[in-house]
Amino acid sequence: MKQTLKRIVPSSAWNAARSVNDSLRRLPELPAAYLHPWRRESIGRLAAYKDIHKGRRAFIIGNGPSLKQTDLSKLRDEITFGMNRFYVAFPELGFQTTYFASINDLVIEQFVEDISALTMPKFLSWRSHRFFTDRTYNKTTNFIYTSYTGPKFSSDVRGRVWEGATVTTVALQIAFHMGFDQVVLIGVDHNFASKGDANKTVTSEGDDPNHFMPNYFGKGVRWQLPDLDTSEIGYIMAREAYKKAGRQVVDATVGGKLTVFPKVEYNSLF
Repeated sequence: MKQTLKRIVPSSAWNAARSVNDSLRRLPELPAAYLHPWRRESIGRLAAYKDIHKGRRAFIIGNGPSLKQTDLSKLRDEITFGMNRFYVAFPELGFQTTYFASINDLVIEQFVEDISALTMPKFLSWRSHRFFTDRTYNKTTNFIYTSYTGPKFSSDVRGRVWEGATVTTVALQIAFHMGFDQVVLIGVDHNFASKGDANKTVTSEGDDPNHFMPNYFGKGVRWQLPDLDTSEIGYIMAREAYKKAGRQVVDATVGGKLTVFPKVEYNSLF
C-alpha cells in the first residue's frame, strides 16, 4: 500500500506528509524535551559549548576492531570524543577522552552506573533520562533531544538532533556546534561481523567480534545490529554541512569501509 501511494502521490506532497507524520510521532516527547529541569539545565550548558573550540580539530573515536591497529597514545593531548563503551579502554590507555557521547537506549540502560561515574562532560539522548535518578544524574550530564525521525543536520544541538542510526552522526553534530574546524574519524569501520536486520536487538553469546575489545558487548549484553544505510545518509549530511561552512571531516580509520569522507593516513596527522 505504501509503495502504491508513493507512485501516485507527487514527491513534494509525499515528503510533506511524511514530515507531518514525523512531527506527530515526536509529540509525546514534548514539552518535557524542553521544559524538564534536567533538559533546561542541559540547554544552558550546551549554550556555553557553542563555538568553544572554534578553529581547532577533534578526533571522534569509533569502536571498531581497527582501533587495535591504531596508536591511540597519539591522542593523549588531542581533543577527543569517546562513544558508547569506549571507556573500557581508559585503564589501558592511561588517559580519558575529553568528551563522551551515547544515545542508544540499550547501552545507557545496561551501563548507566558506568556512564554516570565518568567525570568528563557527557552528551546523552534525552530519552535515556528515565534510566537516571537524582543519585546518578550530575552536572556533567548533558541531555540532547535526539530523534529517530526527521532527517537533518543540526548546527546547534540545543534543539532537536537527528540520530542518523549512529552515535557518530550525533557526535559530528556536537563537534560542529562546538566550532571545530576539522574532525577526524577513527575506528569507524562501517563493517560488522554480525549480520541481520537493521536495528534488531540481539544478545551477545560470547566475546564481541564487532568491536575493539572482546568485553565491549560481552556475553549476555543486549545490543542492536547496525543500520549502515541510514548511517550513510547522516554522514553525507554531515559532510555537506561541514563543507558548506568551510570546515572538514576526514576519515583516518585503518582499513575502514566507509567511503563518504576523504581518507587520510592516521600517522600523517601528527
